[in-house]
Amino acid sequence: MKKTLIAIPLGDPAGIGPEIVARSIADKDLFRITDCIVIGDRKVMENAIRITGEDLKVNVVADPAEGDYREGVLNLIDLDNIDMEHFEFGRVDAMCGKAAFEYIEKSIQITMAGKADAVATTPINKESLRAGGINFIGHTEIFGALTGTEDPLTMFETNGMRVFFLTRHLSLRAMLDQIKKERVIDYVVRCTEALHRLGVTEGTMAVAGLNPHSGEHGLFGWEEVNEIAPAVEELKKMGYNVAGPVPADSVFHQAMLGKYNSVLSLYHDQGHIATKTLDFDRTIAITNGMPILRTSVDHGTAFDIAGKGIAGAVSMKEAIRLAAKYAPYFTR
Repeated sequence: MKKTLIAIPLGDPAGIGPEIVARSIADKDLFRITDCIVIGDRKVMENAIRITGEDLKVNVVADPAEGDYREGVLNLIDLDNIDMEHFEFGRVDAMCGKAAFEYIEKSIQITMAGKADAVATTPINKESLRAGGINFIGHTEIFGALTGTEDPLTMFETNGMRVFFLTRHLSLRAMLDQIKKERVIDYVVRCTEALHRLGVTEGTMAVAGLNPHSGEHGLFGWEEVNEIAPAVEELKKMGYNVAGPVPADSVFHQAMLGKYNSVLSLYHDQGHIATKTLDFDRTIAITNGMPILRTSVDHGTAFDIAGKGIAGAVSMKEAIRLAAKYAPYFTR
């Protein structure tokens, strides 16, 4: 049976991305379930292999079809965009920010062209992106723009628990303005479609509450009464299997136990805290609603330990594993 092929952009070269990619490609369990094509810089990749001590041979190719997908071979599309004389680990650098964007861009191009089945991304640094003249705040926004997707959906998965986000990078004050009935309805509809595309067709989606005890019927806030509960009731009339608002102090625990197939978190930290407390290393971001599948580690570039050979690759390996798990649903 033909294995899936996952495109992996190298991330910010000054961070731990190259090291966790090397460790992941060398992993025998991952090798058995999927093939990988790395997009990066050969000099950076070979340096990361030396740092980690992995037994890997870099095979530079121009196209994924040219890859040698045997154990111990790291197939690389070399964009040759890092000047090692001016390279330094753990530093915000315009050169590295621009390079990281170019790796992502190439990964999207080959996956959109059907030459890879999904993308599993490594950490990037927002300051380096900005220094390099890249006017995107993060991966999701880049993928949205380059795939022509207006509002990609972010879903976290960890140990089988799935969490969507109604809002992402907003202040708490700005987030409150987004808690509207119409938005909740739109997101539940699109999140349900995203789950179906991933092969999840059974179970109930829970909408998290916003205020303590979901507001206690207006005692602690009116968002549940005026916006969230009416949205849930309308969704039920439309035929959607949805519950809520379920108090946020219990909904994630209930989802972990299997009562819900997913949770719609209302803001960034509400869902991030729940998933990362459950299992930080295995909290994987999955970007839905696009023509292609993207998974990602949910940690940063770790500039403080970059280049030291001590970065753990559990999250990267899990991102690749989930990309391989869900990719067949996108390539049917």
